[in-house]
Amino acid sequence: MNKAIKISSIFPKHLFWDVKLDQLDAEADQDLIIPRALFMTNEKTFSEDIEKLELIYSSTEIIGILKTTKERISNKVCEMVANRYHMPAFHRYSR
Repeated sequence: MNKAIKISSIFPKHLFWDVKLDQLDAEADQDLIIPRALFMTNEKTFSEDIEKLELIYSSTEIIGILKTTKERISNKVCEMVANRYHMPAFHRYSR
């Protein structure tokens, strides 16, 4: 994890509408930052969005948080993440 990166310099403000972006800490707030960074992603923007996360977090950290988050991350996003890291697909919601 790259703790020196300032979150507000990487991610758009609208993803963190309910918190003060400048007060987010990459380590302490990873359970909020990781899912929010992918909350609005789609097939066209996924590569760019995940690369921003990878500046800060490892694939293990990203996957671990996405598997346990209470944020509303779509199954499609989970599938794209699993595909990127060459692992079996996982889902947040039952089909």
